[in-house]
Amino acid sequence: MAENCRISTTFVEYKESGKRPLNYEPKGGIHMNQITLTSGGIVIVRPAGELDHHTADSIKREVSRLIFGGKASAVIWDLGSLQFMDSAGIGLILGRMRDLGAVEGGTVILNPSPTMKKMFELSGLGSHLLEGTQEDAIKRLGGILHGK
Repeated sequence: MAENCRISTTFVEYKESGKRPLNYEPKGGIHMNQITLTSGGIVIVRPAGELDHHTADSIKREVSRLIFGGKASAVIWDLGSLQFMDSAGIGLILGRMRDLGAVEGGTVILNPSPTMKKMFELSGLGSHLLEGTQEDAIKRLGGILHGK
């Protein structure tokens, strides 16, 4: 069953196999953040614009709900449309990695800016970084999730 929810400044779209989601647009925001659940149990998070404490909190609730609800086993953080991220963004990713530990899930941080890349490397997350497409990230997660 497709699930949808409305968050005041975040566009959230869930796609599950065979179901067509409804789309909700945010009130007020110019940039939209998307959360998509693939049929393979991978959550793809595409934050756009600025990722600060308020945005991180709303994304955290939705991604954690999917993980603890048994619907997700991995997360791809596609940062290609992100222009700013503070420490709340790193905390968001680290926290969801902790959540994924319960299901032995994987994480890929896709296309961070050069500045964000340095922050992730200094935070010990360099091994999770990838430059490429979402398909590349899904392939990488396939190996992580299946022990390859």
